[in-house]
Amino acid sequence: MASAEKSDKKAYPLRISAPVLDAMQRWSNDELRSLNAQIEYVLREALRKAGRLKADTERTHPSST
Repeated sequence: MASAEKSDKKAYPLRISAPVLDAMQRWSNDELRSLNAQIEYVLREALRKAGRLKADTERTHPSST
């Protein structure tokens, strides 16, 4: 993912409460992920568990970065 043209990721501004952000930051530190990668991981796992994420999407975006 060297340039924005090659990336299929989209930027999205996220408003999040300070306590939730702090908890996500601590969790990302524990998992040795960036905060952004941790948020994406948590969202992807929730979507997968709810049956709302296609299988090909899971293979395109591995669970850890």
